[in-house]
Amino acid sequence: MSTLASITDTAQDIADTFGVDWPMLIAQSINFLIVAFVIWKFAFSNVLSTIKEREKQIADSLKNADRIKLELEETEKKQQETLQEASLSAKKTVTDAQDKAKAFIEGQKDDARKQAEEIISKAKIAMDLEREKVLKEAREEIASLVILTTTKVLQKELSEDDRSRFSQSAIENLNLTK
Repeated sequence: MSTLASITDTAQDIADTFGVDWPMLIAQSINFLIVAFVIWKFAFSNVLSTIKEREKQIADSLKNADRIKLELEETEKKQQETLQEASLSAKKTVTDAQDKAKAFIEGQKDDARKQAEEIISKAKIAMDLEREKVLKEAREEIASLVILTTTKVLQKELSEDDRSRFSQSAIENLNLTK
């Protein structure tokens, strides 16, 4: 007990040195506990509930931010896919247009070639017809000249029967050469 008594005496000496008034210390301690309880009951509980609400709101906001981030990433992926599809579609459209243009040009070349061949063919036919016409006219002219010349020559030296026979023979020869 002596140690207990010595500790108590030491505590009493310290309290006397610092000027501790035990009834006042106990009264202040009770006042402190009452004020702490009132503050705890009315102020801290509201503050703690507000802090808990804020923590919940922050947690919800973080969850929403994560969800929005995922949605944004998905939207960006879809946008990239859409852009790639649009790019492929545009390339396909350009390729189709180029193919159609090439086919159109080839078709136009074929049409032009066919028209040129038709024009050449018609020109050949027209040339042949013109040649035939010129040859026919030349034959007729030559036949006329031959008959005229023959007639003049025959009138002087041949008799009427010989002239007639010679003219008939010349006409038959001309008809055969046609």
